[in-house]
Amino acid sequence: MTLPMTPTWHAEHTPDAAALIMGASGEVTTYAQLEDRSTRLARALRDRGVAPGGQIAVLMENNRQYLEVAWAGQRSGLRYTAINNHLRAAEVQYVLDDCGATALVASASMAEVIAGLDLSRVTVRISAAGDLPGFERYADVLAAASPGPLADEREGREMIYSSGTTGRPKGIRKELADKPFGDPSSAPVQVAEGIRVNGGVPEVYLSPAPLYHSAPLVFSMSLQRLGATVVVMERFDPRLCLELVERHRVTHTQFVPTMFVRLLQLPPEERERHDLSSLRFVMHGAAPCPVSVKRRMIEWWGPIIHEYYSGTEDVGSTYISPTEWLAHPGSVGRPLQICHIVGEDGEEVPVGQQGVVYFEGGRSFEYHKDPGKTASVRNAHGWQTLGDIGYVDADGYLYLTDRQAHMIISGGVNIYPQEAENVLAGHPEVADVAVIGVPDPEMGEAVKAVVQPTGAALPGPELAADLLAFCRGELATYKCPRSIDFVDELPRDPNGKLYKRLLRERYWEGHDSRVI
Repeated sequence: MTLPMTPTWHAEHTPDAAALIMGASGEVTTYAQLEDRSTRLARALRDRGVAPGGQIAVLMENNRQYLEVAWAGQRSGLRYTAINNHLRAAEVQYVLDDCGATALVASASMAEVIAGLDLSRVTVRISAAGDLPGFERYADVLAAASPGPLADEREGREMIYSSGTTGRPKGIRKELADKPFGDPSSAPVQVAEGIRVNGGVPEVYLSPAPLYHSAPLVFSMSLQRLGATVVVMERFDPRLCLELVERHRVTHTQFVPTMFVRLLQLPPEERERHDLSSLRFVMHGAAPCPVSVKRRMIEWWGPIIHEYYSGTEDVGSTYISPTEWLAHPGSVGRPLQICHIVGEDGEEVPVGQQGVVYFEGGRSFEYHKDPGKTASVRNAHGWQTLGDIGYVDADGYLYLTDRQAHMIISGGVNIYPQEAENVLAGHPEVADVAVIGVPDPEMGEAVKAVVQPTGAALPGPELAADLLAFCRGELATYKCPRSIDFVDELPRDPNGKLYKRLLRERYWEGHDSRVI
């Protein structure tokens, strides 16, 4: 029997089951409460003029109300944009203006940013946690709204903004199909069904990442369609993460590689203290995972660590099981759609040769208000790309080597920095690393590693020499850094995404061009 893919069904059949547990506070939301609050907010938004096809925005930290707000948009045919709560006021203003939101749900923790915004075009303003000047209180809005779902519930869609590492962030706008809430043919329901088929029926899902990112938001909501309890961490902490797995008997979870690294850096006694036997399915994605890191995680947690490669744009994806990965270490899996590796001449390259990764048959999307960028990710065949470089081996497994924007050209030779990053990440005295191209009067660009050493390491010439030798022991010399700088911390967002643009700007300051 296939169950309806909405929280409504679970609210009717298991009303007291936990739909959400906040990790640090332990606050619980039942399915009955999730249903009541999200339907009341959906009605309140409709009463305030936010009609199907309208746009709302969410600007909050991970909190209990976050998914209630998202479900209100999802079930009333709205587009909802989750905004990175680490952005400055000008950056938030850009997203609000660009997406055209007429409603904003925020929290008191964002008061300083909110104070710097022009909200004249945002007519509906609700503070979901704490008070904000000029905002209605969430509890008051819900109390005044009628209970029960709207008569014309329609599937909505998230519209997430890209991180903007190479310029202004762009909204990834997907088709908003006019389909009833829970319609099996709608994209959100199909995503949930895909998770169920590939990962098994979940019981307790741990979401350790910020909900303003696409994967944590979509996975959490998809798992609630399936009736799971979603445990949301307010922020990632490796010790608390292990405690939550044991306390709530977590069965499914999703990480990014940076989280693996932080877990592995815990002292052995900390890692061995907790009972993690409930874990059945661990997924990771969002960024390449160094082979040494993933191998150590499998040794620790067993063959339950699965990997996918995809993007918010949904142009294509791959999947690899732990068993497959052990036979093809470093691969992100077999493509689930037709995959093409395309060279600089626009033609497909032979097996084993690097090129731009394109997919055929993915879902359609557009970059909001940017037809030029939308066109740039499609080629003459209609294939679409996320802008990644990679190759396919003889068995059909895809390996990623870098993103086009990060490629280094040194002396006319293309260098893909991920290779050196993967090697250096395996060094015991490296906590985090980025490899970038820096100005070089002779070669155009020189390869530099920026390293965050572990707490026990002593940064300096001796460690730099050791790291260079370590890298040259694994890679051709031309692929290795010519120099190493040490920093206290690399510029990453809370979900682990590295802002290479910020690193490059430090070294290219004063240059009119990024090519010498």
